[in-house]
Amino acid sequence: MRFSATWWSRDVLDTTLVHPALVAEVSADRAIDHGGIYRHPLRFQRLRLDVGAADVPRFSEGAAAASG
Repeated sequence: MRFSATWWSRDVLDTTLVHPALVAEVSADRAIDHGGIYRHPLRFQRLRLDVGAADVPRFSEGAAAASG
């Protein structure tokens, strides 16, 4: 998974996956450029204390599993 630093940038941000303890709701744009880099940053909305980490699909399960 790759994320760009800024619009039109070829710099790629480092991604660190961590063991989930809390679930956060974010807003996201699914736009991906030709190099497979997400074009827009995520925006934090709120913590979801009513949802556990086991209830949320992992990154590897794809966007189709997370939509809904």
